[in-house]
Amino acid sequence: MSTAPDYNAKPTLPFQELSPLTHLLAVEGKLSHADGIDAEVMAIRAGIRVADVVQSCFDISAYTLAEAYSTIYQAQRVNPTECLPDAQLLTTFGPARALSLRLLPWQKMGTDTIILTDRPDHFDRHIEMLREQFGPVRLAITTRDEINSAITNLCAASLARSAETRVAASMSSRNWNAHRAMIFGLCVLFALVFLFVQFPTATFQVFCIWAIVMLALNMGLKVAAALACISDPKTKNKQNAIPARLPKFSLLIPLYRETEIAEHLLERLLEIDYPKELLDVCLITEREDSLTRAALGRTVLPTWIRPIVVPDGSLRTKPRALNYALDFTDGSIIGVYDAEDAPAPDQLRRVAEEFANCGPRVACIQGVLDYYNDSTNWLTRCFTVEYATWFRVVLPGLERLKLVVPLGGTTLFFKRDVLENLGGWDAHNVTEDADLGVRLARAGYSTKLVDTVTQEEANGRFWPWVKQRSRWLKGYAITYALHMRSPVRLWRDLGTWRFFGVQMLFAGTLSQFVLTPILLTFWLIPFGVPHPFADAIPVPMFWGLVGLFFVSEVTNLLIAALALEKAKKTWLIKWAVTLQFYFPLAAVAAYKGLFELAWKPFYWDKTVHGVLLPTRPPQPPLHPASDA
Repeated sequence: MSTAPDYNAKPTLPFQELSPLTHLLAVEGKLSHADGIDAEVMAIRAGIRVADVVQSCFDISAYTLAEAYSTIYQAQRVNPTECLPDAQLLTTFGPARALSLRLLPWQKMGTDTIILTDRPDHFDRHIEMLREQFGPVRLAITTRDEINSAITNLCAASLARSAETRVAASMSSRNWNAHRAMIFGLCVLFALVFLFVQFPTATFQVFCIWAIVMLALNMGLKVAAALACISDPKTKNKQNAIPARLPKFSLLIPLYRETEIAEHLLERLLEIDYPKELLDVCLITEREDSLTRAALGRTVLPTWIRPIVVPDGSLRTKPRALNYALDFTDGSIIGVYDAEDAPAPDQLRRVAEEFANCGPRVACIQGVLDYYNDSTNWLTRCFTVEYATWFRVVLPGLERLKLVVPLGGTTLFFKRDVLENLGGWDAHNVTEDADLGVRLARAGYSTKLVDTVTQEEANGRFWPWVKQRSRWLKGYAITYALHMRSPVRLWRDLGTWRFFGVQMLFAGTLSQFVLTPILLTFWLIPFGVPHPFADAIPVPMFWGLVGLFFVSEVTNLLIAALALEKAKKTWLIKWAVTLQFYFPLAAVAAYKGLFELAWKPFYWDKTVHGVLLPTRPPQPPLHPASDA
């Protein structure tokens, strides 16, 4: 049985000569000789630059490294934020390319083009390409932050536009025609009013049939997912190979008006058990969000955590911010967290191990989301039950059934090359996560669910809950309409089985919530209230359908119990019974979301975090209560 190497252990090696960088730092008293040797060995083990190790693990600043490199390479030290680069040179090279390669064409000096970089040890890798474009080139030293600042000062507008249009137009919702949607919606509304006025019974009966069919299909999908989870063919004792080298993670954390959560974010990040030299945490803020940026400014950030400010643009959404930040990162794995997230400390190691053991077509790993304030009130309890069912049963079941997995918005990890090839996130889609899951599947990639948990804050207030859910359902509607622009092409991309799955996931989900009032009428039958659908079919069939309705409710309870057992939150099972009063709230959200399709399709209804503090579930008594 193999054991995982301890990447945090301090190596003990015999004396050896230092590299020029660590030697100079030692001579200048910035680094001890022993720490220099440790840094060299850690860099070799991780397969990264020694500069990254000394900066992340030994608190050597980027400015100190730049001065050291200037001495070692006998190269000019330049701060491009004080002496701006030639805009034409940068435009020719491409700002996104400059960010990615960390190479900044700065100025012409005679026949030479001065190229700034913070990685002079990698300069030779690019010199032929640079000479082909610029002719003779000369090296100069700067820092990464100075490169980023200089580029954003000159090219913020173009980078912002690129972030908004990164996904190909054929796969983006940015061409959504709200005016056409409004006209279509009004026509549908008038048609329904006319039908209900002229043929009330027949129209209601048609909607009953639709609701019952969707109910049956939804129940069938949930049962299949649950059975797939229970009968998982993977052996629990399977020994996974330990990756020889851990990958570098770039973690993107969008923040918007998160002044209450920002102060807790750092301590949660510090709990991550992963080599800090292999971490690049990006805190993404909007330029106009001065309060959040001020809150971060009051915090001393480690060298492996850095802020990225997104310039103003034509819209303000989470996926746009993610797209913008992507160019500023260099990790081979791109992770996404929300501001309120508290991931399991070993989560990144688990993800690295899963990527090392999965096939080349697995491009995304989705973790499990749970809530740390599950006992705050009734709404948070029901929200927790719903999420447990979704992340512990439904999504793993979809994966094992080889259906499309609609991604969650956080605890997501992507292979960088695949993410870039797909164009990142659709900046105009308010459920960019679910949309990206479909695009991954259409491109032939798959998503793997991993049982590593991130704790979140459940929305425990009625109207904010409705607004959050309406955004999700609006995004589902846009995503479905987008990918169904050409049903034949979608079917060819996915195949028949996964095409059917998309219909159930998106059209089925929307139908379930929109038709909730219809389904609720069946609850009136036990109380002797006549039901219009009873006259449409034979009595035995009618009662069979009523039985189907109640069986589905029992099935939902059993699946919820299975999910809560997996989540080790069985104390919430009694609250699963009350979901009959919880899901009708989603109908309100569905109608709000459908209205916004025509009114403001790209509006991001922000959920405020940091409102409800973590709570603990009720503890069982030390001794069972007496029957007396």
